[in-house]
Amino acid sequence: MTTPEAGQSQAPRPEERLEQAVRAAEQALIEYEIAVETFRVEVENFARLHEQRLGPLYTRIEELDAEIAEAKAARTGDPEDIRRAAEARAQVMPIPGVEELLHGWMDGDGLFPEAVAMLTDQPVRPPQRVRPSEEARKLYRELARKAHPDLAQEEAEQAERKRREEFLSRVNAAYARGDEALLRELAEEWAAGPVPPERRPSPAEELYARLEWLAQRKELLTLVARELEDGAIAGMLRLAPDDPDRLLDEIADRLRADIAQREAELAALLGQD
Repeated sequence: MTTPEAGQSQAPRPEERLEQAVRAAEQALIEYEIAVETFRVEVENFARLHEQRLGPLYTRIEELDAEIAEAKAARTGDPEDIRRAAEARAQVMPIPGVEELLHGWMDGDGLFPEAVAMLTDQPVRPPQRVRPSEEARKLYRELARKAHPDLAQEEAEQAERKRREEFLSRVNAAYARGDEALLRELAEEWAAGPVPPERRPSPAEELYARLEWLAQRKELLTLVARELEDGAIAGMLRLAPDDPDRLLDEIADRLRADIAQREAELAALLGQD
């Protein structure tokens, strides 16, 4: 004989359906990420293969175009032909590396002081030693006394000691720079007391936040996939999805024919009296 309680099914938790939705979204995102990553690898591999096999041919065509333009300019002396020859040659001229150009002159924060001095004809002056003001010294002494880690209360000693150590480290750094304004800000911060701990989100809030993140991640992957699909390499892959090597062979044959035509044109220009 069953009791009424045994015959009744347990009511699902409020978050159960939400948890199921999150798990389904996570699995769908994983599959989508795999598909996008697979496509990205295919595109990058084909791009490298394209560069290895066809890059030298394109380079040869650009060089021949420059030589043809220069031969025409040398024959005619026309200013427009000379301009075109210069533009064609500029296309194949190596561009110096940025690091080589800027070595010793600048970093991610801008020009070095020595470089600025050279460019502006100003003498390079060594940095002055910071001597904190009397007010800065006073603020520092007060903060050091109030925030010293040894003053942490026993009931919350470890967390409080850590907070005091981190705060005093900031005080020391500000005093070392002689930053009186920052020391005042730190004094106000200490007077205001520790920041109360943030309220932890509920399980339902965490699940909703997870769903929102998954949706944002899916949107980002969609943009990545669209950018890949719109690229020239992906367009070439679509022309021969089953045999991309054959497509490269066909393009290489056309490029070799173009090279032969340009070489004949250049030979004719150089062979003319």
